[in-house]
Amino acid sequence: MVLAQGGARKEPLHNLHFANNALQIKIRPGFAGLILQLLCCMEKNEKGFSPEESLLLIESMINKAKDRFGEDGHLYILWGWLVLIGSVTEFVLFHYFQYEKHYLVWSVSWVLLAYQIYYLVAKYRRQKVRTYTAHIIGYVWLTFVILAFLIGFLNGRLSGDSRYFYHIFPLLLALYGMPVFLSGVIIRFRPLVIGGICCWVLSVIATFLPYDYQMLMLSVAMVVAWLIPGYLLRAKFKQEKTK
Repeated sequence: MVLAQGGARKEPLHNLHFANNALQIKIRPGFAGLILQLLCCMEKNEKGFSPEESLLLIESMINKAKDRFGEDGHLYILWGWLVLIGSVTEFVLFHYFQYEKHYLVWSVSWVLLAYQIYYLVAKYRRQKVRTYTAHIIGYVWLTFVILAFLIGFLNGRLSGDSRYFYHIFPLLLALYGMPVFLSGVIIRFRPLVIGGICCWVLSVIATFLPYDYQMLMLSVAMVVAWLIPGYLLRAKFKQEKTK
């Protein structure tokens, strides 16, 4: 078996073919370790593999491991607009009308949460191959949801009802930065990385602002960390799909 590595950025991810009864594999350097381990396991298998079976197995492993760009930005855009409109509406209700139950604007988020669950389940069922990248990102966002509920609960217990809302926005901004930043690192998408860092900066700025203006920091975070990256993700997804 012959293993050759190709470093050109625009070359295909892999090129598998048979020549002189040898399986030749041309892959990017990042996948060399995976293929070497796979070939070693194949050679040690007592039953052995036919050349055709070897090709199919390697193709399957590459499809699992390769970093295919499958994020279309749909949920970033939906949640970005929802939180942007919600935070601006809450600011208007609290700042200009002194409405005590200004927080009720977030009730609509439960509807979008139900839609997100339906959307993700349907998307999961349509997928023929679930990549490791999608698997890891799924756990990143699951961690975000768990931490969001924990922060809401702990903030209420530690701050008391009278001070709950005065602390929640800086904490949420800091939390929002985590999944955005990590998702950007995992899929190597710089706008998400920058958006996550911006959330952390805004969380610090929010601590110096009155409560009502902290809401506007959340609006800014949605634009720079969710909406702009979301639309860029959609454009990149469409571009990759046409190749």
